[in-house]
Amino acid sequence: MLSLWKELIMPINEVRNTVLAIANKNNYGYISPQDFNLYASQAQMDMFEDYFYQYNNQLVKENQRTSGTGYADITKGLAEVIDTFYVDTPLLNSATTQSGDIQTNLYTLPADYYLINKMMVYTKELASGVTTSTNGGATAVNDTTADFIAAGVAPGDIVSTITNGVVYNTVISQVVSATNILVFSTAGVTVWDLVGKTYNIYSANDVMDAERVSQAKITMLNNSILTKPTLGYPAYTQDALVAQAFPITINKIGQLTSQYVRYPFTPNWTYATLLAGEPLFDPTAADYQDFELPLSDEPALIAKICQYVGIEIREADVYNFGTQELQQEQITQG
Repeated sequence: MLSLWKELIMPINEVRNTVLAIANKNNYGYISPQDFNLYASQAQMDMFEDYFYQYNNQLVKENQRTSGTGYADITKGLAEVIDTFYVDTPLLNSATTQSGDIQTNLYTLPADYYLINKMMVYTKELASGVTTSTNGGATAVNDTTADFIAAGVAPGDIVSTITNGVVYNTVISQVVSATNILVFSTAGVTVWDLVGKTYNIYSANDVMDAERVSQAKITMLNNSILTKPTLGYPAYTQDALVAQAFPITINKIGQLTSQYVRYPFTPNWTYATLLAGEPLFDPTAADYQDFELPLSDEPALIAKICQYVGIEIREADVYNFGTQELQQEQITQG
């Protein structure tokens, strides 16, 4: 199921029409929209996870000098596909009461993460405060008590705040005066339109990778003067929902950012009304969602869905068609 990303997303309606055509060729049966969406989601997840196994196999081939270059560089193509799911986002502090103390170096992990690639820590805070006005529009940060120039704030530095429970790291575009800076707008979100917003400004040039360590190892590291994490050599532990940063002074808004691979969005074939007893495709529905796989993977995805459909309608021909298509593609890939 090799794919080279072509900037084209696979249309879910086209896939569904093809699956129905295969299943109905000999009047095998009908697949409801609800069932199709379930099979589509499962098939997409199967292929998404398979990209990582393919990537690993191609790296092994590279080490064995059996992989190609140029247009035959399959590893590069797979990396491009995986990178389309790559997200870089600041994490929200998860204040948790333990024995009466607030542990502010706890950060909530993104709900959609599949694989955490790295954690980054902004190690130099230039300024912090609360906005005192909104003059200049929704891309201006105004604080009459601040002196951004004396603090060394410069274009490219990062301003963090929380809007509707989400942390946003916006990039400074211009330092207008000691009390006013402009930032680049955030697509689809108005961040700096209210008075009284808490903010932190970090130097964009002072950022470090945090090393992931086990829960058992962090105790040992913290107990040693020589190995204890510092801002110059930060670390973090991770469980299913929370990351804890060390040293514990890593506890400010937007200071810890996560670079991760997210799960693909769940595909959803939507319909509005029934036309002659059949659901009518409605791409204008709010929950409509195409597949997030490249168009070149459409045959393999259809084959996978046909396997599920064949099981549902108890038709071996449909299941075998899907299986044979997948096997043939694997043989073609070598």
